[in-house]
Amino acid sequence: MKTPKFLLPVATAGVLALTLSACGGGSGGGSAPAAGGDAEQGLDGRGPITYVQGKDNSNVVRPLIEKWNAAHPNEKVTFKEQTDQADQQHDDLVQNFQAKNANYDVVSVDVVWTAEFAAKGWLQPLKDKMALDTSKMLKPTVESASYKGTLYAAPQNSDGGILYYRKDLVPTAPKTWDEMMQMCSIAKANNIGCFAGQYAKYEGLTVNASEAINSAGGSVLDKDGKPSLNTTEAKTGLENLAKAYADGNIPKEGITFQEEQGRQAFQDGKLLFHRNWPYVYNLAVTEGSSKVKDVLGMAALPGKDGPGASTLGGHSAGMSVYSKNKATAKDFLTFLTSEETQKFYAIQGSLAPVLGALYDDQELVAKLPYLPVLKTSIENAVPRPVTPFYPAVTKAIQENAYSAVKGEKTVESALADMQKSIESASAGQ
Repeated sequence: MKTPKFLLPVATAGVLALTLSACGGGSGGGSAPAAGGDAEQGLDGRGPITYVQGKDNSNVVRPLIEKWNAAHPNEKVTFKEQTDQADQQHDDLVQNFQAKNANYDVVSVDVVWTAEFAAKGWLQPLKDKMALDTSKMLKPTVESASYKGTLYAAPQNSDGGILYYRKDLVPTAPKTWDEMMQMCSIAKANNIGCFAGQYAKYEGLTVNASEAINSAGGSVLDKDGKPSLNTTEAKTGLENLAKAYADGNIPKEGITFQEEQGRQAFQDGKLLFHRNWPYVYNLAVTEGSSKVKDVLGMAALPGKDGPGASTLGGHSAGMSVYSKNKATAKDFLTFLTSEETQKFYAIQGSLAPVLGALYDDQELVAKLPYLPVLKTSIENAVPRPVTPFYPAVTKAIQENAYSAVKGEKTVESALADMQKSIESASAGQ
């Protein structure tokens, strides 16, 4: 999956609809790792720096850097643009961190990479002299940029899952999973599917399975980073998906859905409810073929007793421990998280802000009417499992959740196998 960096303004929806995914991160408790570069090096250094990020499709980065450079002629920022492929962005950062490249001063970090990069000692801890003010940021965005209780990156933009529904058939959105399942009789009466998310065997299934488990009160990993899947709550969460698929409330073709297949089915009028990212909004109300443009409803994902736990998406800006101009880098991080910059991110690129107050800004809400719903989603969001061994962990979740939903394994055996695989991955086996 690619990064869901864009909530897609109408002008760029057609181009950017292909860049979908979700990303997570999180926090725990502890101290900075010892590996990596010298965290005390260059703290007072000032001068030119380089900012590294994936492809600037919405022309957000360049205007910001031009503004910065005009105000800081002796501390200019050079933009190094990567590809639009998340895995290639990750590998490029890893290679340059391993090479101790001092010219990768500030880098865009997908929230799912935070734990890996921090554990390897590549990111400058943002504390003491390097501390940033996070008091006005949505708490989950700060947690997604932290590792073991320490902030390692500046929250830059966020994202969360949304429940789309047909307002003509369901005037009031369901608040709980059970309530939504009861409404599936409406779908059957209208000869359409009830609900679908992303259940193909890929990163999207990690997102959806984690949301199901978290929304039922469970957790994939506990606060110490150990797998916590042998619980009643985890069983209930995964069972909700498996039972819905077995009952037909998730249509059979739903097991093949990634973001776009589900979006298309919903826009074609084939689904009553659909879990997806905010980018769907503009496409659903502007594409000529959309059958839901006039009846589109949006709500927070349903949970056990109220709003469910969306998987958190987004990006943060991390400072390399190898940077020689960290004082300038810190000022640049402050610039990226300022209210003026955050508002520009939202208006120019439809990037979800990390500052809570902007979700109530009337100018922004007029342009992006889903912001209040998205704020609820992000406030209740939970990161995907926070671990330096994420690739092996997500594989374990995908394979076992897929088998459980499809009915190839019982929910109990799928969770037991998931637990065992994650334990092995965390032990480096």
